[in-house]
This record gives sequence, structure tokens and C-alpha cells, in this order.
Amino acid sequence: MSRRLGWDRHELGGRPLFVWAPEDRSRSYPAVIVLHAHLRNAQSWFNVDPFERSYPEDIEALSPDAVVVLPDGWTDAGGGQWIGEHAAYLCDEVVPFVDDRYPTSGLRGLQGKSSGGYGALVNALARPDLFHAVAAHAPDALFEVTIARSFPEAARALRERGRSSFDGVFPLDGLRSGADVALAEVGGMAYAFGAGELPFDLETAELVPEVWEQWLAYDPVRLVGAHAEALRSLRGVWLDAGRSDEYFLDLGAVALRRSLLAAGLPEDRLRFELAEGGHRGMSRRYPLSLAYLADLLAP
Repeated sequence: MSRRLGWDRHELGGRPLFVWAPEDRSRSYPAVIVLHAHLRNAQSWFNVDPFERSYPEDIEALSPDAVVVLPDGWTDAGGGQWIGEHAAYLCDEVVPFVDDRYPTSGLRGLQGKSSGGYGALVNALARPDLFHAVAAHAPDALFEVTIARSFPEAARALRERGRSSFDGVFPLDGLRSGADVALAEVGGMAYAFGAGELPFDLETAELVPEVWEQWLAYDPVRLVGAHAEALRSLRGVWLDAGRSDEYFLDLGAVALRRSLLAAGLPEDRLRFELAEGGHRGMSRRYPLSLAYLADLLAP
């Protein structure tokens, strides 16, 4: 174990794991597990632009009554959406590891932005025995509006690289253009949602219905109805997005809010907001939702 700032750095399952805990270890605290976005890893939280404070520094300044955990979900495709083997890692390895070494109360929240927000929400729905509240900033949702918009650019990028399939595209040789980013994002989702299979024709970007339906089955707008009991057991859900989100995840957040309420989440347990700004600007809201989760899960 090593330290960076006030954080403990562990190695778990061949991955870095960062944990912050209050100095007073004489009582127990809820755990808040923060899931990073696609094309990020656990180390990314500590990398900041000049004159910007990192989220780990924000956490230290806030000093919440919570154990805060930063796991790593990096893959060769840039991330795995925190489902499948990455969900198993989160639930079966990260949770017991932290509980064994830190003064946790047994109450846990999940927090994340973009695909991290997606992972926070779907894991809270899938494992209500482990997770009791969630904060999702601009989570991937309403796939037919938000994700499908990238398919034409990804198809063109594959054509320009002389590819007739997605095999062998990774690892990308850097992200130098919007097309590179679109290809990386769509490719990561392909491995998470479709075992590497793309849901569109590579020459025209037309949808392939049978594959696209497999992807849509992972859309939280659709998922919440199948997990209504788990949803109603949550102590609270924080859901927001920027009004000018470049990926139109504000529209996804509105659709997701409707689905959450329709599935039976009491309105007084949903904190919803469309904030000013775009996708990147949502990162400044992490400390707000962390305080919300720590208070909600306090003993």
C-alpha cells in the first residue's frame, strides 16, 4: 500500500485502487464508490489541467463522513461500461476488500459521470443488496438518441482506416480527432453490449435490427422497469446533466427521469436537475452529489 495526497493506493486484481477515509477510525462510515468514465482509469482522477483542482483534492477539502473509493475499470477498448466482468470485479472484489480494511457501515453509494454514471445506476439496480443510493451525472441513456448519433461517424472512420470489421482496431494510436473518439466510444460499447459486434452496417451506418436490440436491452431507460423493486429500495437517486450536453445526454436524463418515476421511485427520493453547461462541466458537480450521498447514507 502506498499513499498519494491523503489517499491509500492498493493493488487489487492487477488494478490500482485508491481509497480515502476520515482520520477518525473509531466509528463506521458509508462507502461511496466512484466509477470513472470511458477512456479514463483510476489514475486519471489525479491528472488535472493547470489551475484546476482534482476530484481527489475536492474530496479531501470536503472531508465527507464517508469512505471514498476509486476503482479502475480500464480495458483495451477504453472501458467496459462497468458491466459483465467489471461489475463482478466491483461487487465481488472491491466491496469486500474495502469492507475488510476500512471502517465501513455496510451502506454504500455509487457515483459516476457518463459511462461511469451508467455503471453506477445499472449496478445499483442489479445489486440492491450491496448499493443503497446512486448519483449519476449525465449517464448513458436513451441509446437511440444519444449513442446511435455516433454510428455514421464511426462507420466512416472504419472506412477511412480500410477496415471491413471492427476486429483489430484497438488499441487506437492516440485520439487525434472527433472521429477517433467516436470510434473508441462506439467500439468500447460494442465489446460491452454486443460481444464486439456493431449494430450498424459498416458501409452505410444503417442499423442492424437484431444486434441493435441487444444493445437497447442495456439502456437504463428500459432497464428500470425490470428492476422496479430494487429501484424502490434505494434511499435516493441523484440524476443530472448539462443543458448543452454535446452527446445529448440531457435528453437521455429527461427520459430516464420519466422511467424512474414510472417504475415507482418516489419523487421525493429523486433529485433531478438540468444544470447549465455541457458534458465536461458536470465534473464540477461531483462534490455536490458526494455530500448528498454521504448525508443520505449516514448512520
